[in-house]
Order: sequence, then structure tokens, then C-alpha cells
Amino acid sequence: MRILVTGGAGFIGGHLAESFLSDGHIVTVLDSFEPFYAEGIKRHTLDVHRKVADEGDAEYRFVEGDVRDQETVQELVAGVDVVVHQAAQAGVRESVDNPRKVTDINVSGTVNLLEASKEADVERVILASSSSVYGKPKSLPYKEYHPTEPVSPYGVTKLTQEHMARVYTELHDLPTVCLRYFTVYGPRMRPNMAISNFVSRCVKDDPPVIYGDGQQTRDFTYVADVVNANRTLLEFDAADGHVLNIGSSNNISIQELAETVRDQLAPELEIEYESAREADAEHTHASVEKASELIGYEPSRTITEGVGEFIEWYQANREWYEPLVRSS
Repeated sequence: MRILVTGGAGFIGGHLAESFLSDGHIVTVLDSFEPFYAEGIKRHTLDVHRKVADEGDAEYRFVEGDVRDQETVQELVAGVDVVVHQAAQAGVRESVDNPRKVTDINVSGTVNLLEASKEADVERVILASSSSVYGKPKSLPYKEYHPTEPVSPYGVTKLTQEHMARVYTELHDLPTVCLRYFTVYGPRMRPNMAISNFVSRCVKDDPPVIYGDGQQTRDFTYVADVVNANRTLLEFDAADGHVLNIGSSNNISIQELAETVRDQLAPELEIEYESAREADAEHTHASVEKASELIGYEPSRTITEGVGEFIEWYQANREWYEPLVRSS
């Protein structure tokens, strides 16, 4: 199968491209190297792709470009079977500071992808959405029919992507699936995420820092589970036209998370607290019943297991990863 992964040098997109190459697919990665976090991690990811492609004799192509560039997007989409759209301006707080940019990339870029996919008659477009579309919880866990009232420009753009995908499915019979990811973590994750931050500080004997009182909760999803959901959708049409939560089906307070990391690495450290950050959600918790029913999705790790795996990976890759965490 010929697959285009937009944002394929990033955290989730990078893992997806790596998995698709391991499965023997023909993979094209499009990435603009948007400097939201350390470019060195993206360069490392591309090296991983090339190694996997060489070892498996798979066909791989990297294109440095932007989803806002219609000509580039049309050229790349014309030659593929499935588009896996991960490219976005990430970051809730970044979107508060620069709403025009996040709207331009996330909305205009997605329209370019959908238009090109319609014209090329691709088999399916799989789009990365976010739990940020829900906003303040009316009830937990979130089910897909929960009201969507995002509290950040980032969440608004992700919800707009979903509506655009739905419209292209209804008007043009373009098969689309939107996956609402819940705080994805794992190897090569963005350095400014809570888990990587806590681990980085603890391995240097610096106290973990919590923004707020630590009682906010998150549903953390291990990146391998996101990869498995996308792999299933490559050839499985039961979810076409749907929005699916992809989470762990559990949640943990940031206080408990900090304690989990601290207790594994530096039990003697005292946790520190700073002011809460603007536009952060108070609580997230995914119901994955719909994803389980339609595509057989099941989360594979508890947060404790996943954090333990990330710590092992961090320690094994500390030499190159840690300087990038510090510079982010």
C-alpha cells in the first residue's frame, strides 16, 4: 500500500511511518520542520525511518514541505492509496499566543489535504484530532457524543478539521476517519510534555514541577496504541465517516503522575508547584467503547506500565535525547 504521512517526522507521525515501513508499505513523509520542539528529535526520527526502510528493503521518501502548499500536497496525494494526516501546529498554549498561525496550518492545511484526496480518489483519509475538542466536561468519561466546546484555539481548529472531514465524506463520498487522541506519550515524545519533563528533571535530581495544584487529571495514551489504531484503519472500513476516541480508558492526576515518576527515579525529591497554565483542560478521560466496537481497539498498557517503559527508553537514549529536552 502507498501511504502519505503528513507530519511524519513528528512524534506520532514518526512512529506511524516507522510502523508502516516495518509492515512493508511504500511510505512518503511530508514534514515542514515547524520549530515547535527540538529539530534534532525529528532528524533522529528520519534516521530511524531510513534504517527501517533499508533493513526491510521498503520504499521510503521524505519531502520537506508544508500542508499549506497546495501544489506540493496535490503532487504527493496523487500517488497514494491512503493519507494519514498528522501535520498540525501543536500546543494549546501556542495556539493562545498565535491563533492565526494555528488556524492557518490546522484548518487551511487540512482543506488542502481533503481537496487533493477527493481529486485523487484516495481510499481513505485518517485524520488526527484531539481530546481538546471536548473542553469542559459535562460528564466523564468522554463519549464521542459529549458536547464539544473547546477552550483553546487549538481545540477549535481540531473540531473544525473533524467537521471538514465529515462534509467531504457526505458531499464527495471521501472515506474519512477522525481519531481523537488523548495525551499521547512514549519514545521520542515532545520534550515539553508532563511525563518527559518529570523524567528529565528527576534523572538530574531536580524536583518535578507541577503547574497548578496537581489535581487536574489526564488520560495518557501510549503511542503504540495510537499506531495500532491507525494500522487497523489502513484496510478496515467500518469506521469510515466516524469520529473515535483513542485513549487508555483510564486517567490519573498530575500529582499521581509526578509521584509515579519521582518514586521510580528519585524518591527523596519534593515536588514543586507553579501557577496553572492558561487554557489547559482540567480533566480528560476517554471512553473507548466505540473504537473497540468498530475497529477492535484495546489499550495495551496502564499508565504505570507505560511510564516505566518510557523511563527505560529515556535512560537508554539519554545521551542524545536529554540535551534536546533541556534546549526545548
